[in-house]
Amino acid sequence: MGDRLKVHALGLEFQNPVLVASGTFGYGDEYWEVMPFSRFGALVTKTITANPREGNPPPRIVETDSGMLNSIGLANVGLEKFLEEKLPWIAGHAGNSRVIVNVAGFSTEEFVQVAAAVGGRPEVDAIEVNLGCPNVKAGYIHFGADPESIRRVIAGIRQNIKVPLVAKLTPNVTDIAALAEAAVDAGADCLSLINTLPGMKIDIKRRRPVLAMGFGGLSGPAVRPVGVACVYKVFQQLVRMQAPVPIIGIGGITSAADALEYVMAGASLVQVGTHNFVHPQAAGLVIDELEEYCNSQNIRITDLVGCAHER
Repeated sequence: MGDRLKVHALGLEFQNPVLVASGTFGYGDEYWEVMPFSRFGALVTKTITANPREGNPPPRIVETDSGMLNSIGLANVGLEKFLEEKLPWIAGHAGNSRVIVNVAGFSTEEFVQVAAAVGGRPEVDAIEVNLGCPNVKAGYIHFGADPESIRRVIAGIRQNIKVPLVAKLTPNVTDIAALAEAAVDAGADCLSLINTLPGMKIDIKRRRPVLAMGFGGLSGPAVRPVGVACVYKVFQQLVRMQAPVPIIGIGGITSAADALEYVMAGASLVQVGTHNFVHPQAAGLVIDELEEYCNSQNIRITDLVGCAHER
């Protein structure tokens, strides 16, 4: 692979702009034989919480038109096992791929606890904060739905880590640009968007929701237009703020063409998520297609960031 796909962001060099989204690639080990994550710009791990979680009862995944609904419930091995077993394995297989650990908590204190522990490890290149968790102490209002909650979480983590900090934002708000501004003001070095949209599928024979928890997070191609619009809007806000903070675009990417929409809207990096379940080599194919595109156009991928805003 040449230099056309290299991206400098977060004070790091990424060998290409293609990452895999948290929760869609596990810890990399299950995919390793068919899709080594050492090819990617970065592996974004499954969300880590302080304690192990079994997650929600099944069924917790269901296919929908142009996507899927999931209600996994942040099932994960917990902080201790991740640091002792998963992280060393990931670091040993990463090659030139960056390692980004997605963290979550059910209180500001838990967010800070997990992020500080993970951020203190030399194997970790950056932390992505999953702001879609409910704040148990505040009546289960999602942290990502409130600018002040975002400020508290991001500022608390920022004071306790030195590695780059990525805030993952939800689209389920009135103004995502206001959330972006809050995250950047509090110390986020990067923004990733979007997280899933709420949805439901009903079994008309049973006359009940398919998912055990009723609602789930909608992802896949169906959400791509929403994701592209959010990236476009947040990019404009960052320009107004004169804040050169990179954006990671997420939502429904299945091909280089999809990824390029995000890049042209303002994303420096992209994450392939749900399509990993359809095709385990999806992210690798997007990388190959992007390289072919850039070679055919005789450009670097960074030349295209935000070009849809030009007049």
